[in-house]
Amino acid sequence: MRIIFMGTPDFAVPSLQACIDHHQVVAVVTQPDKPKGRGKSVVCPPVKELAVQHGIPVYQPVRVKEEGFPEKIRALAPDVIVVAAFGQILPESILEAPRLGCINVHGSLLPRYRGAAPIQWAVINGEKQSGVTTMMMAKGLDTGDMLDQAVVPLDPKETGGSLFDKLRAEGAKLLVRTLRKLEDGTAVATPQNDAESSYAGMLRKSMGEIDWNRDAESIERLIRGLNPWPSAYTAFRGKTLKIWEADVVEANEDAAPGTIIRVTKDAIVVQTGQGALAVTELQLEGKKRMRTSAFLPGCEITPGEML
Repeated sequence: MRIIFMGTPDFAVPSLQACIDHHQVVAVVTQPDKPKGRGKSVVCPPVKELAVQHGIPVYQPVRVKEEGFPEKIRALAPDVIVVAAFGQILPESILEAPRLGCINVHGSLLPRYRGAAPIQWAVINGEKQSGVTTMMMAKGLDTGDMLDQAVVPLDPKETGGSLFDKLRAEGAKLLVRTLRKLEDGTAVATPQNDAESSYAGMLRKSMGEIDWNRDAESIERLIRGLNPWPSAYTAFRGKTLKIWEADVVEANEDAAPGTIIRVTKDAIVVQTGQGALAVTELQLEGKKRMRTSAFLPGCEITPGEML
């Protein structure tokens, strides 16, 4: 089939590769190149990199609904438009352009976790399973009829990053299956049950600030869900301390939340609103990320100090 692919970040790359391997990708639409890092060097989206490697024409409109762009899409006469983490809402003029419609690859088991950050919120909220859904795109936000799903169980120490890698790979496999069904006419569209829906809002750096008054289990899930970005953090001796890994442990001490109640050779144990967290991997401002066992020999910590 003739496919136009719309996507931007790493999540979309395996899905684009799957389209290249099995169909004719006539164009790729992605977000504009952006300055990145301290040097502000201009970096192109990962999807663009793959498209250029395969000699596929790339379009990077600031807004896909800008004058003349929907006409360019229609002129390419696509059978299908595949969308994966594109980052813009498509107007009806584009949704109606392909012969077989617009297909979205979404990183959740819809109708749960509609929105921008379904992967991370699944970890933060303690879900036992997540997955990928392919759906027909409609005007609403992730509200279109579902075509297929793949379920992925979460490991006890799943992070936002590890689940991201699992779902982007699973999404590519699911997309191949969905496109095959669309092509041979066996695809079945199932409406979503709006009563079962939930929303996964965008991640912000401020979300990572740890509130030690919360219980240890929810803080531990926050740490995993925001790993690698935007990361969970606290303050220690006037500096930002990122916490990358921690274990929930029992706490019998009568201490205020945020108090370091004990220090072992492998962990810094911190009181929370309920239970305690043994911090096993961290990163002090200006330092490298490291295991707590490697951090402690160079930083003497006394029980009773506060985070």
